[in-house]
Amino acid sequence: MIKTLAGQIGEYKKASFLTPTFMILEVVMDMVIPLLMSSIIDQGVEKGDIQHIYRIGLLMVLAAAFALFCGVMGGKYGAEASTGFARNLRKSMFDNIQTFSFSNIDRFSTASLVTRMTTDVTNVQNAYQMILRMCVRAPFSLIIAMAMSFMVNARLASIYLVAVLALGCVLGFLISRAMKYFTQMFDKYDEMNNSVQENVSAIRVVKAFVREDYEKKRFSKANEGLCRIAVRAERIVSLNAPIMMTTIYSCILGISWLGARFIVSDQLTTGQLMMLLTYCMNILMSLMFLSLIFIMITMSAASGRRIAEVLNEKPDITDPENPVYEVADGSICFDHVTFRYDEKSEKPVLDDICLSVDSGETIGILGGTGSSKSTLANLISRLYDVSEGSLRVGGRDVREYDIETLRNEVSVVLQKNVLFSGTILENLRWGDKNASLEECRRACRLACADEFIEKMPKGYDTYIERGGANVSGGQRQRLCIARALLKKPKILILDDSTSAVDTATDARIREAFASELPDVTKLIIAQRISSVQDADRIIVMDNGKVHGFGTHEELLRENDIYREVYESQTSGGDFDQKGGAA
Repeated sequence: MIKTLAGQIGEYKKASFLTPTFMILEVVMDMVIPLLMSSIIDQGVEKGDIQHIYRIGLLMVLAAAFALFCGVMGGKYGAEASTGFARNLRKSMFDNIQTFSFSNIDRFSTASLVTRMTTDVTNVQNAYQMILRMCVRAPFSLIIAMAMSFMVNARLASIYLVAVLALGCVLGFLISRAMKYFTQMFDKYDEMNNSVQENVSAIRVVKAFVREDYEKKRFSKANEGLCRIAVRAERIVSLNAPIMMTTIYSCILGISWLGARFIVSDQLTTGQLMMLLTYCMNILMSLMFLSLIFIMITMSAASGRRIAEVLNEKPDITDPENPVYEVADGSICFDHVTFRYDEKSEKPVLDDICLSVDSGETIGILGGTGSSKSTLANLISRLYDVSEGSLRVGGRDVREYDIETLRNEVSVVLQKNVLFSGTILENLRWGDKNASLEECRRACRLACADEFIEKMPKGYDTYIERGGANVSGGQRQRLCIARALLKKPKILILDDSTSAVDTATDARIREAFASELPDVTKLIIAQRISSVQDADRIIVMDNGKVHGFGTHEELLRENDIYREVYESQTSGGDFDQKGGAA
């Protein structure tokens, strides 16, 4: 974990080096000041030497000024190093997440990734700044003050040593007890963030079903769980302050009492006693800072491990050593393909799939919920890798291709249609960032999206809210289809992407595809027979297996599942066959 996180310091190594350097110089100056103060008392005040007071006083002012300068510079470089470190962590995490395959993403929840990139990074950032500044300043201050104290009077300085050892044992015990609660806190953060994210993203559904009270209770449960764990941790940590203050005042009383006796017996001067009391405060305050540092590091250790998990996660799907950069055509061949989401699972999601699709064919894919239609399509663009067998696109195994090349030639309109905040034109250009306005209009005509876009006041410059909240489901689907068409793919996969569109518009989209995209292999995953019956061939999926593969007429004659679905959907007719655009 430490090696992983340290690798993200990057260009902030200089600031990370200068921060402790200035902290050490500040400590040296702070340790010189009590020595000068002792000289003023013993050599200046008690002997009435005003010149000595002026000279040493001037040195004290210069030492204090230099200590102030070092402290300011240490703070400046410490802030630069810690914020830069946090920036690099967030960037590296985000960049690595972009390389994840679907199987990698499945290992982390969205709420957990958000927490890791926000709360966890902030904890590590604060801990790093503490390490650079206080974790250097406090030990050096403690060691130098202890050494100076033993030089003045070893017997009195022994009080500090006993206090330091006792406090070290107590703080070690408290930290070990608090550690397990800090670890649990971040799981509770994930749970709470998940509740917030789901509620906010689905607020329309919550209100439509009048489930506000349920969501409030759900959030309160997660929030209270986090609060209970935090209170337990803080209750243990809070013992640190009273124990520390008790120790400090006990040391002051002990040194004052013994020091006074040593002064009476001429074993100690007044200035030396004042110096020892100052060093006493330095030692014990350094120990207090160290305890706070340990607590901060304890909290951030759990965050650091969670961040390192994301940074160390290796994408399951990577480019081969000598990738192929050209897809010859849109032909597809499943050769005894078996797939499992979890390699330890006994039952595969797809079992021994054997299919061959010619380039330019239109293939319908039909099946019940959970029949693995979408999984079959996800393998083509290598969003997942096959567990057994091979899948060839353009005559080559998909694992031989450069991933970016393959995915640019396989355009997928996923089951969940997602639009991003921005104009319609900006969303369309996700398919091709250099697409001209005319190319965007053509894609929208093919997807039957032009009819509603041109009715909008700002046309293609109309602003789309996050997730496409200000357009209907059917409009969102057609915009996503147009976006996919702009990639000019060799294979186009429509994963139930016209489910919110009426059958008349669905038919027009299919007609446009047939006439305008003859060379593109089209895979249409649908629940409606009307969406696939005109396809060249139709795949019938059932429980992860191919139950039938043929034309509409062949399947009606030979496939029970297809015939049953056809009869159930056509017996009453489609109510929206003459409907308008959704």
